[in-house]
Amino acid sequence: MGYLAWTAAAGGLLLLMSLSYGWISRAPIPVFGLYLLVGIGCGPWGLDIVNLDIVEHASLTSRITEIAMAASLFITGLKIRLPLTFSYWRTGILLALPGMLLTIAGIMVAAHYLTGLSWPLSLALAAILAPTDPVLASLVSINDARDGDQLRIALSSEAGLNDGTALPFLMLALIWYQAGEVPAVEEWFAWVSVDLFWALAGGLLIGFALGRIIGLIATRSRHAQGDMAPSDFVALALICLSFSLAMSLSASGFLAAFAAGIGLRSAEISVQKKHAEKEEDIHDFPAEMQINPHTRHGIEERTPIKSVGLVIGDALSFGDTVERLLAAGLIIVLGVTLSGHWNASALLLALLIFVVIRPLAVFFVTWRSGTTLLHRASLGWLGIRGIGSLNYIAYAWVHGMQGADATRVTDIALTIVTASVLVHGISVTPLMAMLRRKEG
Repeated sequence: MGYLAWTAAAGGLLLLMSLSYGWISRAPIPVFGLYLLVGIGCGPWGLDIVNLDIVEHASLTSRITEIAMAASLFITGLKIRLPLTFSYWRTGILLALPGMLLTIAGIMVAAHYLTGLSWPLSLALAAILAPTDPVLASLVSINDARDGDQLRIALSSEAGLNDGTALPFLMLALIWYQAGEVPAVEEWFAWVSVDLFWALAGGLLIGFALGRIIGLIATRSRHAQGDMAPSDFVALALICLSFSLAMSLSASGFLAAFAAGIGLRSAEISVQKKHAEKEEDIHDFPAEMQINPHTRHGIEERTPIKSVGLVIGDALSFGDTVERLLAAGLIIVLGVTLSGHWNASALLLALLIFVVIRPLAVFFVTWRSGTTLLHRASLGWLGIRGIGSLNYIAYAWVHGMQGADATRVTDIALTIVTASVLVHGISVTPLMAMLRRKEG
């Protein structure tokens, strides 16, 4: 197929998915599952018109997945319109920190004894598979700033945090793997101080500060100039600046992007607190909901709340479009590359992760959370893997993981990610419907 044929095929697929979205949303297979099937159909298992391997293009895969993850994490943070002191944050933090540690430990032990991988590579596989994915979790993440569902908020905050908290353990696994023995004291100290504590704390601080400061500056500038032009570039600027600044300072770029979204939302809340006439408006009526961005030039009263509403609304619209486009492309690539990495024996490990390791870790860290058994079981099941795992696989290959055992790690990880996209994607809609019925 030539350039024009591929362009037409991409346009046809996008048009088909757009026009049939209502039917697709009611189908048993989720939209990303359909993209996966499209990739499989185009690859060696199907029509064999595309032959790609993410390992052969690990550097490019790493960069593209970084962009997709940063955009998705920023939007995830922007949608969470809760004060940092709000109790719903606690569950997400428990899942992303102690829950993540327990999940990594469980997968590492299971992988070592089930697959025979060395301990360093078992740790690498665990770090690749432990984090849940903010891109593919769109069906269970919060819908917008007014969404107050406790389950959705917990899963969104977990997905926003755990891509940053899992990466240091992949870095530790690579240090261990390349050294061939347990890291020396100096390496442990450097890992704990820089790769772990500073990466997490620095990423959150850098991102939040940038998001809040730029949000306030953009709002004041727009209001002072009476500017109603689209502000999509504010979102793009925040994603780029937060990620690049954090990475240049050896902090977590993923956490910085997530925190930048939270910081921008914090700026909106601050503006509304200062200018809203009624206190209840702060929580019940987000600023972007008070205006229609598509009729921006018809807005007569140009208040700071309207200005910040335009900034937030444009950021959400822009980020959501970029996120869906990149995610669709990457899942199609996953389907294409799957034929060269399928490992049926990995399905036993997938079963253990889905029904034993992840649920037990969730049950343990939420033991005294006061939530219902059904709520905790749902949190344990809804741990969708996806784009983040692809990024970690590419990162590992770029940073020295190689050889036959490294290929096995990749094969196992890609197989389990594929199983998660299908199994969790198919089950999420009926599960969420059941939860809504149970909650009245």
